[in-house]
Amino acid sequence: MSWKLTSPLLLLAWMASVCSARDRTDLLNVCMDAKHHKTKPGPEDKLHDQCIPWKENACCSVSTSQELHKDNSLLYNFNWEHCGKMEPACKRHFIQDNCLYECSPNLGPWIQQVNQSWRKERFLDVPLCKEDCESWWEDCRTSYTCKRNWQQGWNWTSGSNKCPAKAVCRTFESYFPTPAAMCEGLWSHSYKVSQYSRGSGRCIQMWFDPAQGNPNEEVARFYALAMNAGAVCCETGPLLLSLALMLTLLLLG
Repeated sequence: MSWKLTSPLLLLAWMASVCSARDRTDLLNVCMDAKHHKTKPGPEDKLHDQCIPWKENACCSVSTSQELHKDNSLLYNFNWEHCGKMEPACKRHFIQDNCLYECSPNLGPWIQQVNQSWRKERFLDVPLCKEDCESWWEDCRTSYTCKRNWQQGWNWTSGSNKCPAKAVCRTFESYFPTPAAMCEGLWSHSYKVSQYSRGSGRCIQMWFDPAQGNPNEEVARFYALAMNAGAVCCETGPLLLSLALMLTLLLLG
């Protein structure tokens, strides 16, 4: 008789996968609930240097954009050069990463709630364009660090991040043998390296020419549409559940 239960159970399993947890409905043009983010995105004509691409619509303020360019930024007291001088080409990628994190209003589909003292939300598994990850890794492979995960495990007793006891400073390439290992591991899977290329409309670009518009708006719309399609399926969940249970009873009867 167990074979008769297969179809209803498969239906229930499908419903569970489609209706995976996500409470947010504001997937587009939204700012994270985090330490330095604005409540709502809007124009910021005087964003600083590498954050300028977001000036038409930004979640960061001018002061935030200025501060995140500093080696010893007061935003988080985080020191990129915890293992000595970081190559300028490498540092540019970390500044751009910070600009994307603080300024982008196009990360809504990947925002997750967290229980942390300094933020209530983060983004998870943002599909980063493969070229952006590869160039980041290539420019940083000869700089030095002492950790694979920069989001936790530091010694903060001095007020800024220091390498934990017994941690050894080695090249980025030693800690991150591949581009994906770095981009995905560095910030606890904030990014997931995409197989798509820049300009595809399917991956988030860390770098873009604002004169050509913000390509990440299209990417966010694509993934938000896919998520909303799943939400529509979830709205029919109670009906499908009732049908599955009725079918099960009929088969057992």
